[in-house]
Amino acid sequence: MRFTTLVWKSALRRPFRSALTISGVAVAVAAVVTLVGIAHGFENSLLDVYEQHGVDLIVMRSGVAQRMTSSLDRKLADKIKPLENVESVTPVLFDVVSFEDYDAIGVTIQGYPLDAPYFEQVRIVEGRRLERGDERGVLLGRVLAENLNKKVGQTLDVVEGEPYQVIGFYESYNVFENGSMLMDIDELSHLMAREGDATFFMVSAENKDKASIEALRKRIKSLQTGLDAMPAKEYADTASELRLARSAAWLTSTVALIVGAIGTLNTMVMSVFERVQEIGVLRAIGWRKSRVMRWILLESLLLALIGAILGTAAGAAATSFLSTLPAASRLVSGEIDPSIVAQGFAIAMFVGLLGGAYPAYRAAGFLPTEALRQG
Repeated sequence: MRFTTLVWKSALRRPFRSALTISGVAVAVAAVVTLVGIAHGFENSLLDVYEQHGVDLIVMRSGVAQRMTSSLDRKLADKIKPLENVESVTPVLFDVVSFEDYDAIGVTIQGYPLDAPYFEQVRIVEGRRLERGDERGVLLGRVLAENLNKKVGQTLDVVEGEPYQVIGFYESYNVFENGSMLMDIDELSHLMAREGDATFFMVSAENKDKASIEALRKRIKSLQTGLDAMPAKEYADTASELRLARSAAWLTSTVALIVGAIGTLNTMVMSVFERVQEIGVLRAIGWRKSRVMRWILLESLLLALIGAILGTAAGAAATSFLSTLPAASRLVSGEIDPSIVAQGFAIAMFVGLLGGAYPAYRAAGFLPTEALRQG
């Protein structure tokens, strides 16, 4: 019998026990793929918003725990524009509303000046762009429009008692924008009683090399106290909401991983002690300790690999299903980054090694005579 065949048959010798072990690993991997994958996907989506629009620096108030609460005077743009290496400055106002009747909670409203390049870069799929004179008009992202069941020309109460006309629908390349709505920044600041406010400024530089961007960053920060400027990637990576989501995802996944490791350890320990005589025979006919250890470890890794495959499939299916639900479709794209799948497989292999290490060590330590006698 070939060594690989022996490993395969040994792993499936107790189908029910092996199935429980595989299930434990699969749940752990599915948790990583689903939870961590969603957090990672949203982070990338947020970063894409700025990179695709050519944003080099985000200027905001320093020390704010939640980025949405940053508030700056919109006139600050007049101080940033004359700085060396500044190509354009766009004030942005963010706010959040909910449409509980449609199960759409925490919908982001993005306010930009109507002459900002941003409005030219979004793709209108129905209706038209916002124009001067559309004071009571909004653009809805494609996913948000579907969730709210709205058509172009209908009205929408952005906040209670404040109806706005739906001018058009737009489609973006990322889930964040598809689940948002766009307004003129002046109209949004009036609606939310935030006259003259900006949540942050998007700054595009003429020279985009690292040294030039860093120099511009320092010049902006020196304009006034309490001001921060950071690259788009750093802005996305350090958002407290995303860090909290990542932490919660990994915490939940860690619990599942511990359960999976314990299950694998239990299965392999039981398997070893059920095969004491078999191990004794193999040792007596010349199997070395290293070969016995390799046998047990490969068996454990095989179970973990099967669990990783099933867990990845389950995680991908769960993510795809969540992306179809109205409550989650604005946050979940349904796509899984290959790096997250790789992490899931790597973790599964670690669980397999962790669960098989001690049983392999015990199996290799059996002396042939003692093993045969115990059997």
